[in-house]
Amino acid sequence: VQLQASGGGLVQPGGSLRLSCAASGSFFSINLMGWYRQAPGRQRELVARITTGSTTNYADSVKGRFTISRDNAKNTVYLQMNSLKPEDTAVYYCNAGIRRTWSGPTNDYWGQGTQVTVSS
Repeated sequence: VQLQASGGGLVQPGGSLRLSCAASGSFFSINLMGWYRQAPGRQRELVARITTGSTTNYADSVKGRFTISRDNAKNTVYLQMNSLKPEDTAVYYCNAGIRRTWSGPTNDYWGQGTQVTVSS
């Protein structure tokens, strides 16, 4: 099972980016999906997460600016980031709870990280 993230880059303050993360490989189901970020010298923190039923929750710092969504048919989670600020600069990681077989446990999987830089 692999998670492949894409969509990062350099953007000016106030700009937008959309991150995508697709799960591939052999598995039975995907449960919770989410995005985390880690800035230099700081711990990794939750940005947003979404259940299979599309219930969402967000870090206070991104509420009203970021939107998480998922396409269950494509095994993909998205993060639409608007009104970006310099403090949003970080490596963004996608995360998914994946059950590989119907009777097996749900394990955490991580994408490789994608750099988001907000700077003028």
